[in-house]
Amino acid sequence: MYFFLSNLSVVDILYVSTTLPKLLYISYTGDHLVSYTACMAQLYLFLFFADTESFLLVSMAIDRYVAICFPLHYSLIMSKKACMLLVFPTWFMASLNALILTYFVCSLNFFSFVEIQNFFCDLKALLIVSSSDTTFLRKFIVVDGICIGSVPFLLILASYACIIRTILKIQTPTGRWKTFSSCTSHITIVVLYYGSAMALYMQYSQTQDTILSVIFVTLVPLFNPLVYCLRNDDILRAIKKVTHGKNNKNQKSK
Repeated sequence: MYFFLSNLSVVDILYVSTTLPKLLYISYTGDHLVSYTACMAQLYLFLFFADTESFLLVSMAIDRYVAICFPLHYSLIMSKKACMLLVFPTWFMASLNALILTYFVCSLNFFSFVEIQNFFCDLKALLIVSSSDTTFLRKFIVVDGICIGSVPFLLILASYACIIRTILKIQTPTGRWKTFSSCTSHITIVVLYYGSAMALYMQYSQTQDTILSVIFVTLVPLFNPLVYCLRNDDILRAIKKVTHGKNNKNQKSK
């Protein structure tokens, strides 16, 4: 579990770093200009890390499925090699998918200066301001969205269907809740990620686009560590140990 969490933490840090620094720069200086090269680079990195998080959530769902449905074989099935085989292909597939989409966007024509109705170079915003025919690319994005978004989401639902079926076989209500509580952090993150993503890309209001984009690129990565820290006893004990150690050192120094 901690192997997947470390990957998720790295993704969240990189994910936020592709958009927020530019937003802070715009807010501080009022300079809204961005070069074409920087825009394409930001688009690629944003798609890369967003897709990686989607795939990582599937890997974490598989981890919870094995832990609950096959608890006695968990350490054997989820070995270090198995975890790496789950995680590293997600980075590769996400990078490849982002590269393909960015290549298609680079093939579009744009005027010398265009105004993007967002605070970063979003795929949907770039299609709107392009002077080329985007019919093919829009259809490709729909198919790509089904493969990258819907298929992982369905796999997560399938894993939780098996998890719920296993939990219902537990005799005591306390045992059921204790088992299910090990999945609540992951469920919360899945709801936040896919809920905000669907809200962002399934509506066409420019005003709502900006608001939902802020939620998607800032609040979701912010809540991920908070959810896992507040729900994980090991992390809470580690935080208490560190804080108590610092307090003891401060008292000794005084």
